[in-house]
Amino acid sequence: MQAYEGYFENGNFFTAGTTVRIPERRRVSITVFDEPIPVNENAEAWKDFLSEIKKIDDEPLTDFKRVKFREADI
Repeated sequence: MQAYEGYFENGNFFTAGTTVRIPERRRVSITVFDEPIPVNENAEAWKDFLSEIKKIDDEPLTDFKRVKFREADI
């Protein structure tokens, strides 16, 4: 038997950063506590930020010529 701690949101079960795979046709027992999970106020902003980052379609920068600076050169 295994136990997982997490929370439900929008019909999905979330655990502490791990993916839970439950084999097919297993008996499952769910306990719903009267204890709400605090809302992460920054979660929506992070989701928007990461979504915008994924939209960036820039080409990677080419390698720059390496330059050695010495005190005498400055």
